[in-house]
Amino acid sequence: MRTNSERAVAATPGALEPVGPSLAVKLVMRPMTKMLNPLIRKLAGRRHFRMAAQIRHVGRRSGRPYMTPAGARLSGEVAVIPLTFGNQSDWSRNVRAAGGCSIRLESRDYTAERPEFLSWPEAEPLIRSAFGPLERASFRMLGIWQFMRLHVVPAESWPN
Repeated sequence: MRTNSERAVAATPGALEPVGPSLAVKLVMRPMTKMLNPLIRKLAGRRHFRMAAQIRHVGRRSGRPYMTPAGARLSGEVAVIPLTFGNQSDWSRNVRAAGGCSIRLESRDYTAERPEFLSWPEAEPLIRSAFGPLERASFRMLGIWQFMRLHVVPAESWPN
């Protein structure tokens, strides 16, 4: 049986091979996320809060609008998002099914299209240009081996 990192590396760009969260994420991040998410949701997407962007997407079954905080960064006209909870998280599946989403990053709004799942080797140039050395080391330490790439264009501002 292959590990999450082996499956992520073996995946082709945009592939839907199921990759869940690593053991480290399950043990460390999931409990912290449940506790800190209310605060992170309020701060996500704001200027000077690079930790999280607002990913605004529509439920693939319900059609309801959702906002999910995620650690997105821009690299040119591309947003790269580490898939902390794997490509089977509801928000990533919703974005994939819809073919895109809206992102608020540092108080700037973007329309994001053409979502693709990338393994670490495929995303490495984007990761290096968008995330600092400590962030990249934390991805490896937590076992984050997949990323989502979205092509972005500036959008009209959302009301605060």
